[in-house]
Amino acid sequence: MASSDVVARFREDLNAAKLRDPAARSSLEIALLYPGLHALWAHRVWHALWSRRLRFLARAGSQLTRWLTGIEIHPGATIGRRFFIDHGMGVVIGETAEVGDDVMLYHGVTLGGRQREGGKRHPTLGNGVAVGAGAKVLGPITLGAGCVVGANAVVTRDAPADSVLVGIPAKARARRQREDTRAILTAPDYSI
Repeated sequence: MASSDVVARFREDLNAAKLRDPAARSSLEIALLYPGLHALWAHRVWHALWSRRLRFLARAGSQLTRWLTGIEIHPGATIGRRFFIDHGMGVVIGETAEVGDDVMLYHGVTLGGRQREGGKRHPTLGNGVAVGAGAKVLGPITLGAGCVVGANAVVTRDAPADSVLVGIPAKARARRQREDTRAILTAPDYSI
């Protein structure tokens, strides 16, 4: 990746944070003080090493990032563009997780596995998915584009695009027309 592409990607990350976090005041503040962004930037380095089969070095780097940020992203995970982790502490993203573009996770989210066998073990999140604080999305399932997962929900089944998932186990319903993602995530009836 050319240095101009890296700078453009950093700017894109900063703009994604500004868009999704109403508390964001400046690009400098975001760049220096947002652990979700630091974890993402580090993940890109560790993922590149993982892809080049430098697995031990990639895992060691990801552990260092975990210690520094409180966010664990396995270097094998695939993360799309404009990804944002708000607050971040306790986020875990497993090795075979696939995260689309414009995805947002809140603190305490787990994209985890449910089985010991090899192969695809972790979830796939489509573009524009938002996952509320403390939610667990488990197993080799797929959440379609535009899904919203409520706080503390436990999702273990596939969900079609534009679903709202709440509960333990989570049940899906279609999003209402013009239903705002932020409003869904902050409504009291969508948290457990």
